[in-house]
Amino acid sequence: MSAKPSVSASTDSAARADHPLRPISFGTPAVHVERRDDGTIYLRPKAQLRDYPVRITDRLHHWAAAAPDRVFMAERNSARGWRQITYAELLTLSRHIASALLARGLSAEKPVVILSGNSVDHALVAFGAFYAGIPFCPVSPAYSLVSRDYGKLSYLMKLLTPGLVFVDDATKFTDALAANVSFGTEIVASRGAVPGRDVTTLADLMATPLHPRLDAAHEAIGPDTIAKFLLTSGSTGNPKAVINTQRMICANQVMLRETLAFLKDEPPVIVDWLPWNHTFGGNHNIGLTLYNGGSMYLDEGKPMPGGIEETVRNLQEISPTVYFNVPKGYESLLPYLRDDAALRKKFFARLHAMFFSGAALSAFVWNSLDELSVQETGYRVPMLTGLGATETAPFFMSVNPMTSRSGHVGLPVLGNDAKLVPNNGKLEVRAKGPNVMPGYWRQPDMTAKSFDEEGFYKMGDALKPADPDNFGAGFDFDGRIGEDFKLASGTWVSVGPLRARFVAACAPLVRDVVIAGINRDEISALVVLDLDGCRLINPTLPHDDLATAASDPLIVAAFRERFKKLVVDATGSSTRITRAVLLDTPLSIDRGEVTDKGSINQRAVLENRSALIEEIYSSVPPAQVITP
Repeated sequence: MSAKPSVSASTDSAARADHPLRPISFGTPAVHVERRDDGTIYLRPKAQLRDYPVRITDRLHHWAAAAPDRVFMAERNSARGWRQITYAELLTLSRHIASALLARGLSAEKPVVILSGNSVDHALVAFGAFYAGIPFCPVSPAYSLVSRDYGKLSYLMKLLTPGLVFVDDATKFTDALAANVSFGTEIVASRGAVPGRDVTTLADLMATPLHPRLDAAHEAIGPDTIAKFLLTSGSTGNPKAVINTQRMICANQVMLRETLAFLKDEPPVIVDWLPWNHTFGGNHNIGLTLYNGGSMYLDEGKPMPGGIEETVRNLQEISPTVYFNVPKGYESLLPYLRDDAALRKKFFARLHAMFFSGAALSAFVWNSLDELSVQETGYRVPMLTGLGATETAPFFMSVNPMTSRSGHVGLPVLGNDAKLVPNNGKLEVRAKGPNVMPGYWRQPDMTAKSFDEEGFYKMGDALKPADPDNFGAGFDFDGRIGEDFKLASGTWVSVGPLRARFVAACAPLVRDVVIAGINRDEISALVVLDLDGCRLINPTLPHDDLATAASDPLIVAAFRERFKKLVVDATGSSTRITRAVLLDTPLSIDRGEVTDKGSINQRAVLENRSALIEEIYSSVPPAQVITP
């Protein structure tokens, strides 16, 4: 999930004031609060975490016996129906694939790397690796298909030294495979070919006879066995491989089940597009489905024009019991829910809760979803969020339905201790629990820097109490510690909340903003436009031409109007942005400016665009610099 939401104001709609929340089972932990003389605060849940399985495949065995014919996963096939795999089929195929992996002598030193995106075949390879006790690493397809120089892919292949690389379509990934996979590393694919290379088919792996040591190998898997590596970039832009153990994954699923207690009432049904190379989709959602005997329908849609239509098509057929998305996804889905009564009825028919992460959900979108839910059911469907990271597997803090609002992250869930450390006027949050990583693969120095002297993982986030007199009321997100900076006057600029206010004030034109001004007299902004929102102002704009939008007179005028109001409402130099530039070129994944899920690396953008920063602060700035 790596849910690091920004703080934004939310306003109550009539729906919130006049209509109750849908009643759902939910566990909200009470916490012990310990204050130290140095200002450090410890939050510890009063209740103990329930026992959790030794290995995640123990739950696969459970459901293959308890509900063998239940659909575990489904994806669209060429006939536009659904290719389905049941729990019994998943167990059988996982055992055969595990046998093939064991026969190849794979290990943590020679793991499985999966380059292609979400699919049933991807899941089969992953569960085969789980079953064999052989780590795997799902990699963003963007590293192979979007990147122009394969910089990140080349780096991680050297870091991981895979013994086997899987793709769904070898033909589609030919260039990336040829450039980055050595001749000594086996390539496995569902289909396709790579000129000059042998390619093993996934069908061959699935047809492998059961290995004589299969059951012993599975039984040997313990809590500290590495289950997978998940990549996270950090400030340098180079991938770090977060070690995910069986303990982390299994403990985190019990934390989820005890918090989102409605999962016990009915096996979840999920329609999901969130990428498995990220912890939200790959750990949180797949794990939640498996652990609770649910069914996941793979959504090939995306929250953008040309992609959201596929999501709508899937939701017209499948009613989810819990729905996960990022704020942009809800924003893209909203007009379809508003205009299509049949879709709205199907979507809300059995929906217990919605969940978002990754950024703040705007008050407009939240209130609109409330209103549509009330219109359809008479209730507001609870909207949930929290705080987590790849390094925490990811579930660490959670809101409860009654206190949920954008920017609020709640309290640590059962099994997690939180440590709040004073840091330049803020409270830096740190985490300890069985779901916290042991470290980064083959990066001991980076691992050592990530933990404090008491073994708490330093998340790099800041929190502030929702009620300073009552920590039981939970906490609000207060930005990323590493993004904050000082002006020349010595005044600290809190970047996270300022970014959120900027985006909210400039809606719907702005997707994100990079804040500049370290050691300067004033704050400036590099603005990332939201082309969908810009087309609400000027419908004639093309879908993918950032330069045209950034120079369009209607867009510039609309932005200037919003920017001026933001400056007028500023309370001092730490919140007053005096100059802005609408970026006319996309942020670069190769240069570490943006991840494939759209998260911006502020430091990388500022470093890569230092010449533009100098122009912004020149005594006679160029024409594209906008002032209020």
